[in-house]
Amino acid sequence: MGELFVGMMSGTSLDGVDAVLAAFNADGGLMVRAEHALPYPDEVRAEVLALQLTDGDELRRAALLANRLADLYARTVNELLAATGVEPSQVRAIGCHGQTIRHAPQDGYTLQIGNMARLAELTGIDVVGDFRSRDVAAGGHGAPLVPAFHRAVFAHPERARVIVNIGGISNLTLLMPGEPVSGFDCGPGNMLMDAWCQRHLGLPFDRDGDWAAGGRADPMLLRALLSEPFFAAPPPKSTGRDLFDLPWLERTLANFPHLSAQDVQATLLELSAAGIADAIARYADAAEEVFLCGGGAFNRTLTAALRARMPRRHLDHTAEIGLPPQQVEAAAFAWLAYRTLAREPGNLPEATGARGLRILGAIYPR
Repeated sequence: MGELFVGMMSGTSLDGVDAVLAAFNADGGLMVRAEHALPYPDEVRAEVLALQLTDGDELRRAALLANRLADLYARTVNELLAATGVEPSQVRAIGCHGQTIRHAPQDGYTLQIGNMARLAELTGIDVVGDFRSRDVAAGGHGAPLVPAFHRAVFAHPERARVIVNIGGISNLTLLMPGEPVSGFDCGPGNMLMDAWCQRHLGLPFDRDGDWAAGGRADPMLLRALLSEPFFAAPPPKSTGRDLFDLPWLERTLANFPHLSAQDVQATLLELSAAGIADAIARYADAAEEVFLCGGGAFNRTLTAALRARMPRRHLDHTAEIGLPPQQVEAAAFAWLAYRTLAREPGNLPEATGARGLRILGAIYPR
């Protein structure tokens, strides 16, 4: 059966918690045995969003939200194990990313909350959390952390590949034979589309990109949005809701009052596609294969936009090379927890900009 770990991810899309039960063999090879997801209640999503902004009584609200998140994480783990017949005593550790509420590596900090001590108490399993801080302490961005995992499970000795994770933010891992592995955030993924859809349709996301598909992307608005300096900045780089939020969008939209909400949504979809495709063309033009993971991989309109922008590249889901898109990030945190307990580095300095390899995470014993 191998050594069992649970990996958990709750990302910037704020759709909920994804978890996998992963077995590691003696060589560190991973096999996902089961997966489980638990949606965020509306009030949890709203409180995470509220804590993105400076406001009164933040410390107390953040602590209470961390407790609530730990309860959701514990429920996710317990339901996952119950469905598979695995006892908590059989699981070596939980790797939990926590929920990012601030990401400011330029100021020397990043903050993911989730009360890992409470999670260990509620599950009876050791927990490894706070993966980003050690990389930030070493001068890195603390993100993206998944490129090292992508190298371990998706690299091919002869094929030039790019792994694209489309969550709230999109990030790339460049797997080019004979070259160092690198990766970086390349711009918004679902984040702006979700926020705009919530505002105008009252829905948490645009399923399959159907609303965007009925609109018309505006090339002048797209050009204005792409003028954001982040897109032209060289890697290593990372970003989040601290930059790409609705106020950022509204400052540009003030110059385009004639556009309909649906046309703005279509333009935001093209913004996500352009950020990905342009970064691949600039930094991995030799890539023959592009594989998508994360929630945005299931947006059919976004996938079509990517195909239109990259017609000569083979484009598919990561399921084609061994791991379904919805499992990749949670599996990455199982892998990172495994590396932590083995006292092995989990970061990739070429991706994060850290001064060197570092063992990541803090351990919360059961």
